[in-house]
Amino acid sequence: MLNVGQRVRLAADLRLAGSVIPAEEPPEETGAFVASVALAAGVEGTVERVDEHHRQQSHEVREYLRLKSLLDDFGHQMPPGSRRQLEEQVRALEEQWAAYQRRMLRVTVRVRLDNGFVLDDVPEEAFASA
Repeated sequence: MLNVGQRVRLAADLRLAGSVIPAEEPPEETGAFVASVALAAGVEGTVERVDEHHRQQSHEVREYLRLKSLLDDFGHQMPPGSRRQLEEQVRALEEQWAAYQRRMLRVTVRVRLDNGFVLDDVPEEAFASA
């Protein structure tokens, strides 16, 4: 995980493309210009901000957590048939739980590059420690 103030370098070539509007125009105006900027891997800069974005839990994930907690806390006291049924319900939701864990936390950064460019809301994987 990257930290504020840390020196980083761009891990891969990036091409930024999209519409461009002059700074004095309101953001809701559509720009008449289209632009593209290429940044080479290895460009260094400093991390200015780190943002952690927690993903929303789906109904299935919340249900998995509820059932798993019930199984862990009271499963040993349950009749064998009820316990088996609860274990089957938990197993049926494990795939959704695993998928949620893989994408549970998304970290983005704002980096001021040495060339003056500022990249904001970029996944931290785009950078490596310098």
